[in-house]
Amino acid sequence: MSGKPQKMKARLPRGLVDRSPADIRAVEEMCGRIREVYELYGFEPVETPLIEYTDALGKFLPDQDRPNEGVFSFQDDDEQWLSLRYDLTAPLARHVAENFNDIQLPYRTYRAGWVFRNEKPGPGRFRQFMQFDADTVGAPSVAADAEMAMMMADVMEALGIARGDYVIRVNNRKVLDGVMEAIGLSGAENAGRRLTVLRAIDKLDKFGPEGVKLLLGPGRWDGGREGEGDFTNGAGLDETQAAIIIDFVGKEGFLQEVREGRYRSPLRSENPDRTPVNFEALQAMTREGASELEQIASLVEAAGYGPDRIRIDPSVVRGLEYYTGPVYEAELTAEIPNEKGEIVRFGSVGGGGRYDGLVSRFRGQPVPATGFSIGVSRLATALKNLGKLGQDPVRPPVLVTVMDGDTAAMAKYQQFTQALRAAGIRAEMYQGNWKKFGNQLKYADRRGCPVAVIQGADERDRGEVQVKDLLEGARLSAEIDSNEEWREARVAQVSVPEAELVATVERILKAQARERDGR
Repeated sequence: MSGKPQKMKARLPRGLVDRSPADIRAVEEMCGRIREVYELYGFEPVETPLIEYTDALGKFLPDQDRPNEGVFSFQDDDEQWLSLRYDLTAPLARHVAENFNDIQLPYRTYRAGWVFRNEKPGPGRFRQFMQFDADTVGAPSVAADAEMAMMMADVMEALGIARGDYVIRVNNRKVLDGVMEAIGLSGAENAGRRLTVLRAIDKLDKFGPEGVKLLLGPGRWDGGREGEGDFTNGAGLDETQAAIIIDFVGKEGFLQEVREGRYRSPLRSENPDRTPVNFEALQAMTREGASELEQIASLVEAAGYGPDRIRIDPSVVRGLEYYTGPVYEAELTAEIPNEKGEIVRFGSVGGGGRYDGLVSRFRGQPVPATGFSIGVSRLATALKNLGKLGQDPVRPPVLVTVMDGDTAAMAKYQQFTQALRAAGIRAEMYQGNWKKFGNQLKYADRRGCPVAVIQGADERDRGEVQVKDLLEGARLSAEIDSNEEWREARVAQVSVPEAELVATVERILKAQARERDGR
């Protein structure tokens, strides 16, 4: 055996992605526009850490003894459980509770950051992704919820999404809570089944009523038929329970029927195995939730936001347990090309709602709160494919080439590079193997460099520098037949005094910009 060390295999963990410069800049551009809207509404930034004590993340975690399902968790040296944050809302609740006496209520804040889900990855579903949230803590009125919906509509339009290509859909979890109680799913013992129901309803736009019905009942195969793909366990509801849930999310006039006492289960059978329905509880909870929705509808209409922008929709439930009142979702309704060029409807790109219980868990007193979260990566993909983002890419740098490696020459090249940077021009000095000049031009070509700066010993003795327009050179060189002709022509290359380097580069870059813009 040679004892030669084996190479380590480079592997990207499942459900994670490396980000390119274009993606990073596009997201920064998008977040800048979102931030402007949040600031316009009077919200201020705050930042919380990526790691929290696990118990601070909320009762929705499934296993407190080994809380690593749904979240990434570990124990520190004093055996306390820590977790990577699941969202940005629970950490904000902890922050507010811990600093309650120093915070001015209502507390209006925004923050962007990475969140982590220890869940099965899939197409468009990652285990690390970015959210951009805005929240109001200490405002009990539904006016704060109405403002969230209006602000999200303004964000969509600030990002260049035309009216009619998006909608902010609003519902109230009190209505769903009434439905859950009516079919016997209230109480802590049913928390897991309620969460499964929430996630099933959230799939309505993806799987349709029949697919949701399977997820509410025995479960569903990913391929649509038994044995196709992976199997997702259902909530185990019986036919009566599932039918009422389907009515809740899809039946036109459901709320009105319930409020007026006209609604009855769609299954009339007297089969004793079916769940009895508590219509009184359903009616009481629905009245309260529907009343709040009417107030929101009135407020947004008075502010000039019609149903083409903000719409009441019973199918909106959100997939987390901690929502207690109005919930909302931003949906892209336009047909947009995906990464493969297929025309699809992107659907939801953000959502949120009222969560009056999260801060209260720490304080032992009511602390109302409402907020909205934007799925940054998903929305950025949609905007790029719509041509609304990343259309003005950062220009590659000017390349200062290296002809000689002695100290005096290198110092001169560095002076050129810094002079260009001081003038606000992106520039870099070549740092590879300078002895093969052809490699430097290949490097410039691969980087898309617009200009190369060249100085050999002869030019340095004369106090001159060669400036080569690489874009024009590439175009002209296609018309030249031989290497000899190319060398004699010195295509798109001029010799200027060192003092005129910056001005010459600026002139070439402006000419390139005019040609690119068709002016």
